[in-house]
Amino acid sequence: MNFVDCTYRDHAASILDIFNEAIANTTALYAYHPRTMEFMEEWFRNKSAGAFPVLGAVEESGVLTGFATYGAFRPWAAYKYTVENSVYVHKNYRGRGIGLVLMEQLIQKAVAQDYHVMIAGIDEENRGSIALHEKLGFVHCGTIKQAGYKFGQWRDLAFYQLILNTPAEPRED
Repeated sequence: MNFVDCTYRDHAASILDIFNEAIANTTALYAYHPRTMEFMEEWFRNKSAGAFPVLGAVEESGVLTGFATYGAFRPWAAYKYTVENSVYVHKNYRGRGIGLVLMEQLIQKAVAQDYHVMIAGIDEENRGSIALHEKLGFVHCGTIKQAGYKFGQWRDLAFYQLILNTPAEPRED
């Protein structure tokens, strides 16, 4: 397995497939409708504009098996040291440790970019994602009850956070 920086040209279609499978079959993503390549173009443009990494796990054959990224947590200045992560693994590759390695690398990127807190919003019943984040040191910091509605029921959204030992000198600018 190789771990790469994903690009629109090389990975957008595969990421789109992973997103759309998650939308259709899981509560990992609180969305109802499949995303489009136009969405992916804007998504990659926003990641690039924010200098947010998109890391991918790629088999020797070139198949993207998963990806991880982060983005702004909230749009106000005082939150500039906080990011919210996402990690998705293709349904055929789950349970093989790919998400763990992607997240370890993503955390390293966040430290290198001087972020202080990484947040994960996880459906409260997604035990696999919760276990993954806890293994990496994330701790539960709150749950919003009935935050979303999907598959005919209200969904509780649990938040987990990892405090990073950065930046050395935070500033209010």
